[in-house]
Amino acid sequence: MKEAISTKLLYISFAVLCIVSSETKLRSMAMKLFDAHCHLQDQRVVDKAPLLIHIANAAGVVYIAVDGITEKDWHLVKEMSDEFDSVIPNFGLHPWYVEGKSRSWFNTLKELFEANPSAAVGEIGLDKSPLAKGVDFGEQVEVFKKQLQLAKDLKRPASVHCLDAFPELLQIMKEIGPFPAGVILHSFQGSPQVVPQLTKLGSYFSFSGHLMPLKKDKARKIVKAVPLDRILLETDAPDALPTNPIFFVPGNATLNQPANVHSVLIYVASLLELSKEELADISYNNALRVFSFQGSKIPLK
Repeated sequence: MKEAISTKLLYISFAVLCIVSSETKLRSMAMKLFDAHCHLQDQRVVDKAPLLIHIANAAGVVYIAVDGITEKDWHLVKEMSDEFDSVIPNFGLHPWYVEGKSRSWFNTLKELFEANPSAAVGEIGLDKSPLAKGVDFGEQVEVFKKQLQLAKDLKRPASVHCLDAFPELLQIMKEIGPFPAGVILHSFQGSPQVVPQLTKLGSYFSFSGHLMPLKKDKARKIVKAVPLDRILLETDAPDALPTNPIFFVPGNATLNQPANVHSVLIYVASLLELSKEELADISYNNALRVFSFQGSKIPLK
């Protein structure tokens, strides 16, 4: 019965893809794109993940970086990566969940990376915003430092969450860095003033639908502060549904999916006054560069 439902959903979704996509949109989907950060292991969409991956691939999203956030979901990320060539696995302990970690969390994480050479590090980070209310910041720092140092030692990129903690982030990155393998500031909304220092340390800046609620002038200043060779695009699905979504998750139109990296592309390109084709090429090649570490699914150039 479940297989029949999944097959039906697949047919319905591809039908929706054909209906909502005009000739212009279909032409744009011939471009290669890379969703640099999402969470298809999230319980809200994990049962639909195969479908959403197929939709994204059909829409020109060649690779999808799926980031774990707790010990409880790392195995789901691994299974997804094992099943789909387009999924780049990332394992990490998110700052919101540091207090729920087991005593063996770091050994488990290191063993995962040893067994999975195609995996990057993430999602890790620091958060002093109201979203992390009640989570001890000192513990966040301790967990973050261990994971960031691990990423450097493994020569793999790290996907970093940072909200209201850029001074602390910069200090730690200066202590441990630089990072030749790259640090990805996911869903970046930081001040343009921090960009040069972060860039010097090896950072890339990934933009998502979280940028869209900002005032357009503010969003434009943030995006234009980033060197073109450090720009990445992401969806942060199932969150951060763009204000201009092209695709909807079957059964829940409030959730996001990797194919909507097209919507992020359209918005960021407009802020940069670039064509969609130009930004698609720039961001895709930037993502290939940062994710083509030794052992990655992406061939080294």
